[in-house]
Amino acid sequence: MSTTRRAAVVAIVVCALAFTVAVPLRTYLSQRSEVREQEAQRAQLQQEVAQLRNRKGQLSDPAQIEAEARRRLRYVKPGETPYVVQLPEDQPAAPPRQPGPQEVPQGSWYENLWDQVSGG
Repeated sequence: MSTTRRAAVVAIVVCALAFTVAVPLRTYLSQRSEVREQEAQRAQLQQEVAQLRNRKGQLSDPAQIEAEARRRLRYVKPGETPYVVQLPEDQPAAPPRQPGPQEVPQGSWYENLWDQVSGG
């Protein structure tokens, strides 16, 4: 066999091996990145579960439930006098003013456009 034919056969074999390895390698790398994303999501969810368990433990205490009801729902016990202090920044902003009645242009749209362009 000549040197050129040997080189061509070697090149074909190398290309076949490269194509054979390329697809599984690409799949492997993409799956590795997906595994990293899933592990990060799992860690975040475990952190949320820990926070929710901590909150559940806090709410099992009747004193904590009472404090939450007083703070969030503004509950008071019978005989207590509730006071609500409103600071100036707590007041709602003035409602936006409604625009006044607008002048409805008379005539067709192209006449109105020409009047605007010509300054008339």
